[in-house]
Amino acid sequence: MMAKIIKDKQLNRMVVSACTPKTHEPLFQETMIDAGINKYLFEMANIRNQCSWVHGTDPEHATQKAKELTKMAVAKVALHESLDEPELEINPSALVIGGGISGMTAAKALSDQGYHTNLIEKEERLGGQAINLHETWRGEDVQSRLKALIELVQNDPNIDVHLNATITSVDGFVGNFETTIDMSGHENVLEHGVTIIASGASEFKPDQYLYGDDPRVLSGLELDQKLIQNDPSLKELRSALFIQCVGSRIPERPFCSKVCCTHSIKNALALKAINPGMDIFILYRDMRSYGLREDLYRTAREKGVLFIRYDDGKDLNVGIDGEDLQVMFTDSVIRRKMKIQPDLLVLATAIVPPKENPLAPLYKVTLNDDGFFMEAHVKLRPVDCATDGIFICGLAHAPKPIDESIAQAKAAATRAITLLAQKTIRMNGTVAQTNPFYCSSCGVCVDICPYSAPSFTEEGPFAGKAQINSVLCKGCGLCVASCRSGAIHLKGFDNDQIFEQIFALNEAI
Repeated sequence: MMAKIIKDKQLNRMVVSACTPKTHEPLFQETMIDAGINKYLFEMANIRNQCSWVHGTDPEHATQKAKELTKMAVAKVALHESLDEPELEINPSALVIGGGISGMTAAKALSDQGYHTNLIEKEERLGGQAINLHETWRGEDVQSRLKALIELVQNDPNIDVHLNATITSVDGFVGNFETTIDMSGHENVLEHGVTIIASGASEFKPDQYLYGDDPRVLSGLELDQKLIQNDPSLKELRSALFIQCVGSRIPERPFCSKVCCTHSIKNALALKAINPGMDIFILYRDMRSYGLREDLYRTAREKGVLFIRYDDGKDLNVGIDGEDLQVMFTDSVIRRKMKIQPDLLVLATAIVPPKENPLAPLYKVTLNDDGFFMEAHVKLRPVDCATDGIFICGLAHAPKPIDESIAQAKAAATRAITLLAQKTIRMNGTVAQTNPFYCSSCGVCVDICPYSAPSFTEEGPFAGKAQINSVLCKGCGLCVASCRSGAIHLKGFDNDQIFEQIFALNEAI
């Protein structure tokens, strides 16, 4: 919808009273730039979202609120100042953390576009969790394709692979990172412009259902290893039972691991292919073979795989009856206790992140409640982190199958390239600024900032006083609110501007 623009030619300032959402604000700022006006001389009164939408049944009060918001915006914009955006040169190289499917895919995508890439892997070989996988849900051989990808990465002159490497420290910011890695006691500093985190996750190791105590109880990936090795003992099995949601969808880990249902169905079909007469049962709470994976579920039913929904509110016990495994549970349909004595018990365990993730504080990246890396915005910036120049993909972000990990890795590499291709970038002008004459050197701002923007000046007449790195600052205002001396101000949201809005609202009331 159209917006009414009020312009004061003498002050060269603008206020927009718009029937447009906040997401359209950059469009108005671009218009101002095209007109030769500093984009920070702009203020929006968002009367659509904050008035017409939320007060649609009360038009009179909505109109009054719109007038008040507009008056507050006019009062604030009168004190706006032109702000500068610092320009940075970008180091045209990348760092990828994690040598699994996602990390190697991202590194190869960056290399194919001509950018030098450092690939870090903490283990002694590349491959990540894909080393343990037999086939994709489409029946593709994971090991052969993984081997081909590893060869491509290792033979690529544009990719430097660092195995047995641990990150010890990180300095810098978007366009100019310095990451120090330790390789068998030897430190190496890598300079790069962007970082892609593909550090992966691992299979949960349960302490229940006789796992680790009886060799007939395996995890899903351990069964994959037997399938990869063509273990002859699988041909001798007369029955197998899969238990879903082991370690997931519980209070400690409320999330679904997404791949377990499809993985169990695929392995059940693989066992059926080895021995068509084998009795196979899958105990589940909810089957989530989503999308085209539903075809696997139908095929498994046709092949004779029995799906039994158990009552998770009642005990599911695994024990030994003589020499046989015994699984006791309550069927949720017939509401009766049942007993199955399988030759093989397979636990579909959760995908879990590291208990302590050192990368999060090093790169100032946020973790969600489940311990996985969090994207900046699930729809608008799905592979970006809140810290500029940091991107995520693969299991480091959330549980997902191989095809989705590959797609996300390519998306992360593409987003990284949009930065590397610019050579220089401009940072945000709405940042905090200190007045060293008022600073008491208490250090509260240094401790509270999630982006490590404040620091103490080491030299000069203001040594020991706080300063703000405008490149790292995100304008969140935490340091401003916590400063006991009133030495820090946020450009574009200074105290006098906020008070003018309050005074204007009082006058309107």
